[in-house]
Amino acid sequence: MSNPVAMIAMGGNSLSPKGETGDIHQQFAHTRQALRGIKNFIDRDYNLCITHGNGPQVGNELLRMDLTHDKIPPLPLGVCVASTQGSIGYMIQQSLQNKLRDMLIDREVVTIITQVIINKNDPSIKNPTKYIGKRYTEKEAKAMSRKFGWYIKEQEPGQWRRVVSSPMPEYIMHGKSIKALVNRGTIVVASGGGGIPVHNDTSGHLEGIDAVIDKDYTAAKLGRIIRATELWIITDVDYIYQNFGTDSQKPIKYITRQKIEKEYQSGKFQNGSIGPKIKAAIHFLKYHGEKVMITSIPCIQQALNG
Repeated sequence: MSNPVAMIAMGGNSLSPKGETGDIHQQFAHTRQALRGIKNFIDRDYNLCITHGNGPQVGNELLRMDLTHDKIPPLPLGVCVASTQGSIGYMIQQSLQNKLRDMLIDREVVTIITQVIINKNDPSIKNPTKYIGKRYTEKEAKAMSRKFGWYIKEQEPGQWRRVVSSPMPEYIMHGKSIKALVNRGTIVVASGGGGIPVHNDTSGHLEGIDAVIDKDYTAAKLGRIIRATELWIITDVDYIYQNFGTDSQKPIKYITRQKIEKEYQSGKFQNGSIGPKIKAAIHFLKYHGEKVMITSIPCIQQALNG
């Protein structure tokens, strides 16, 4: 009997939580903490592919460039995504490799810098909605917008952030290589930050584009490519909730795809960051996937136990 295959999508805030400076020592500490949850999959002999968010990290990359643009030529957003794929992949790779050594398990961890093809005519290109980078007051955000030409939006009351285009992923590149590695038991870190957005130009060559792809959508598509039966979306809530933020909120511990698709289409999960996660879950379950879990790091073991 072959090992179960899981696609794991870790939120960028799990490595750099709100309210912290996000220095590299803090990020390594949070990475090690996050990977305690991954140990539960290793104990159960899962084959694994991991992707991760990079909103805080790519936001910091952009801020560094904005602060030094008069001295060092700035880089496009796609290159920042590639850079954070490498740096976050390195943190996950090293931390997980050390965890495997402690467990006396001889298993490799690799990071693949992953490009993802998008449609350059995707309507989101002209309507930026993806939050990246640090949070600002309204006054600070508007000053940054004037200075650097940012699009900004209020994410939560009193908290403003930069927004960028977030096109849908159409094709995950390097999928065959990722699947081959996962099938042989290598733990693969791929499509970090949703992948580096690229499109085919008129000559059929790949060309980067300034955008950020939602990592949960990419995880759902990559999970389909590697024939994962389970998609785990690791975020900062233990459950998804009905009537979230109200006196009548209650956790959804189990629901069928048909029922949650109906609730999603009625607009119950559109607000905040949970809507895209539900949409990604529905896509995964339509194509080969059997189960999606949306939970937090401390609850992984309980979730695996049902």
